[in-house]
Amino acid sequence: MKKAKRILWILFFGGFFLVIGIIAATSFGAFGSLPTLADLENPSAFMPGEVYAEDGSLMGKFYEDNGNRSYVNYNDISKNIVYALLATEDKRYFTHSGIDAKSLARAVSSMGGQGGGSTITQQLAKNLLNQGSSNKSKRVIEKLKEWIVATRLEKNFTKEEIITLYLNQLEYSDNVFGIRNAAKTFFQKEPDRVSIEEAAVLVGMINNPTLFNPRKNPKATIDRRNLVLDRMAENTEVSTLIGTKAFSVAEANTLKAKAIELHYKKESRAIGIAPYFRDVLRVTVNEKLKTIKKPDGRNYSIFKDGLKIYTTINPKMQIYAEEAVAEHLSSYQKNFSNNRSLFESQWKKNQNTLDKAIKQSERYKTMMEQGAKESDVTKAFNTKTKMKVFSWNAQREKDTTMTPIDSIKYHRQILQTAFMVMEPTSGEVKAWVGGVNYKRFNYDHVTTARQVGSSIKPMLYGLNVEEGLEGSSVVGNGPQNFPGYGYYPNQGNKGATTLATGLAYSYNGVAAYLLHRVGIKKFKSFLEEKCGITAKLNAYPSICLGADEIPMLQLLRAYTMFPGNGVNTEPYFVTKIEDRNGNLIKSFMPERKDVMSEATAYKMTQIMEGPVTKGTAKGLKQGLGIKAMGGKTGTTNDNSDLWFVGYTPQLLAGVWVGCDDRFIRSNDGGAYQGGKAAAPIWKFFFRKILADKTLGIKKDTVFTKPASMYANSTTDYQTMLDAIPQDNETYEGTSGGSNIDLSTQDYNNVDENGQQLGGESNSYNDVENGTTLPPTENPIIPTPTPTPDKKDTGKNKPPATKPKEIPKVVPPTTKPTDKPKQNDY
Repeated sequence: MKKAKRILWILFFGGFFLVIGIIAATSFGAFGSLPTLADLENPSAFMPGEVYAEDGSLMGKFYEDNGNRSYVNYNDISKNIVYALLATEDKRYFTHSGIDAKSLARAVSSMGGQGGGSTITQQLAKNLLNQGSSNKSKRVIEKLKEWIVATRLEKNFTKEEIITLYLNQLEYSDNVFGIRNAAKTFFQKEPDRVSIEEAAVLVGMINNPTLFNPRKNPKATIDRRNLVLDRMAENTEVSTLIGTKAFSVAEANTLKAKAIELHYKKESRAIGIAPYFRDVLRVTVNEKLKTIKKPDGRNYSIFKDGLKIYTTINPKMQIYAEEAVAEHLSSYQKNFSNNRSLFESQWKKNQNTLDKAIKQSERYKTMMEQGAKESDVTKAFNTKTKMKVFSWNAQREKDTTMTPIDSIKYHRQILQTAFMVMEPTSGEVKAWVGGVNYKRFNYDHVTTARQVGSSIKPMLYGLNVEEGLEGSSVVGNGPQNFPGYGYYPNQGNKGATTLATGLAYSYNGVAAYLLHRVGIKKFKSFLEEKCGITAKLNAYPSICLGADEIPMLQLLRAYTMFPGNGVNTEPYFVTKIEDRNGNLIKSFMPERKDVMSEATAYKMTQIMEGPVTKGTAKGLKQGLGIKAMGGKTGTTNDNSDLWFVGYTPQLLAGVWVGCDDRFIRSNDGGAYQGGKAAAPIWKFFFRKILADKTLGIKKDTVFTKPASMYANSTTDYQTMLDAIPQDNETYEGTSGGSNIDLSTQDYNNVDENGQQLGGESNSYNDVENGTTLPPTENPIIPTPTPTPDKKDTGKNKPPATKPKEIPKVVPPTTKPTDKPKQNDY
């Protein structure tokens, strides 16, 4: 007996100290870190970052899937919500210290059959720890951690503060977090305005947000709401503790007979202005924050620390930019889509691209996860089904029936765009459109490298003017002999012309002459060291015709030197970052450097009036009635990339239009040029901002002539421009045909139902209709940086053949230019 007693005592004390030891080890983080006291004392932890436009208006938020919360104080939460919560989840809340012994004993004795034993404080601890393992042994440790955190919460917070933190932290239906977001999402109310029956619906979601979703499962939600109303009527003592009127059984029965009246509108990442810009901003700010530490030594989180990010975006200009895109491309896409037979032949030649797109679609991934056979997948992708696809209408989508394969082709044949507007002297980015519809095509094109075509030529002209040429200088207009490469480009010799005429009509022969004059290496160095282009450039003759791929962001930086009096200014869009309390973390300014003389910059602004008055963007200046502007179009091989960059003394803007896959293009050179595809977007945007007098953009502003030119200049630039002959041909890219007169070109931006088309930021309809939609065959996947279509031949030099009479850009067939990238489709 003595031995048995001794063993019994050993087991008792051993077990006791083992439990104490496990609790102590858990408390010190042996089984995973616990929230710090600072984390627990700060109800504003995990606040989403907020993005502000230049006028101080909120543009959007940065948050993870569970991070979109708007915190409210206890006094800003309706007593109806608190009453419903305590009556349903923890009626002895005000009498326990975080762990309710009665509830715990009931849960253990019934093995969970009569409900769990967790208090509101424990549920909050579980949520803060992000716990909920299905493994029983792990769950024991998790429970210990929850108890420890619960007791810490009770020690450091009042009961009201714990309720507030709980309701602000909690997940509701449809992946909505926080009581304020939930009240606004489901009832369009602030949480202090919520009625008793609405409070019962919101609290009812807590138990199972998926099951008790009023939008998707109305019957189950009504049953759960009615249970909450019954609990409120049963536990009237709760009302006394929180200082509100008791809820009677009769009142409960009356409200239980009512239907749920939803006013649903969910906030999403896409909601807000400039969604493409905000996506790029998120990456940019994360990079900037890597070297900045919080006072406690930890890194800042753009998603959790409630940062306030102030940008240069002008909301009005942003909306006008999006409207201009819709105004033009809604009409332009109709003509482009008529190339069906051409598209089919293009797809046949690029079957690998289609196969990859199929495998990256959500439909394919879902079927494979469900164990479908390849034969079943193939059959499904060739079977017509109902779906929603992108459309140029007010909703940016339409219902249709087509095969999944056809829908992939359909979406890949949608023309995309990049449109950016900035102040050339300050560097501030004012508008940013990265595509036609962020909801379906969320790949940003402003930061995407594309072949720039003839839009590179002004930099070459500027370098030559800096070295002594004038707009009236007579230059060659034919192939040039580049040692090691032969004659380039392979088009006929047009004799001689003036520098201004060469830019106006984008003569490739003039570009070759100017490149030969300064040298390939010198021009490449000028682009990299002076113009700020960091994209990979190749030292081949084709550099003068824009065979290299450069992002819009870098191309516009290069153009800033013309309206900027010879100063190259880096585009920037973040002015400052503050913490959640408004304390400055960091402010930003752009890089600026002198790259050419003021006289050269001014001369180039005059020469660059040629393209927008008589040349490849003929009539643009006259159509807008602007007193001073310059610009340049760009059209690459086979009309794959279509550009226009233009500027006034106050604003610089660039437009690119094309398909993500370069092989999808039109062979109608007359219709698909930079002047017709891109320049109209520029025109429609400037027409809008000139009409809005609050923006201060004026028609009669002129470029300032440097003082040095009054004494030294002998060139009459207006006479020079008047002397540019009429020419109905264009020589950039492979396009031909008559130039377009932009002075009268216009569209009526209405959809097929006659509805007016607005900008993308105004087009989102985030009100769900309560139905489960069929899968869309437009997978939102990273789009590759497009590359030229021909494979590398392994040759470094194009053959020195006799010049042909066909105007064509011929990039060298070398690895740096033509080798497909790893992510090429």
